Amino acid sequence: MEQNTICAIEEKQKEVMDSFSFLENWEQRYEYMIDLGKSLPLIDSKYKTDDFIIKGCQSRVWMHAHLEDDRLFFTADSDAIITKGIIAILIQVYSGQKPNEILRSDGSFIDKIGIKEHLSPTRANGLGSMIKQIKFYAIAFQTQIRPS
Repeated sequence: MEQNTICAIEEKQKEVMDSFSFLENWEQRYEYMIDLGKSLPLIDSKYKTDDFIIKGCQSRVWMHAHLEDDRLFFTADSDAIITKGIIAILIQVYSGQKPNEILRSDGSFIDKIGIKEHLSPTRANGLGSMIKQIKFYAIAFQTQIRPS
């Protein structure tokens, strides 16, 4: 059962990598990320407070997570369009996954699609902060999982 979840995360990572592989240049990739950000479901305004801001991001990024049926679901928003696209990619991969599988997953797909190398150093640091926040939520919610 656990192996199926890792495969689900890996499959979502592969979907992201495949989507990026069809785009010919970084202008198209940025446009794609902007579109992903626009399609991100709205975060409830009660979570757009300082308590939910991800520290270490150049832009303001808010993230909230909740546990449902032993799976972690994320919502997020940003005041910057590229950053919103980046968080949309991360949510596409990690939302709906079990916390322990999020913690065990490999985030190298980000390097494989080349996002970091096309971001300013401060935005690349922000990307790292977003991934850390997802992992922190996974750690926090892991303790709330019902034993099987």
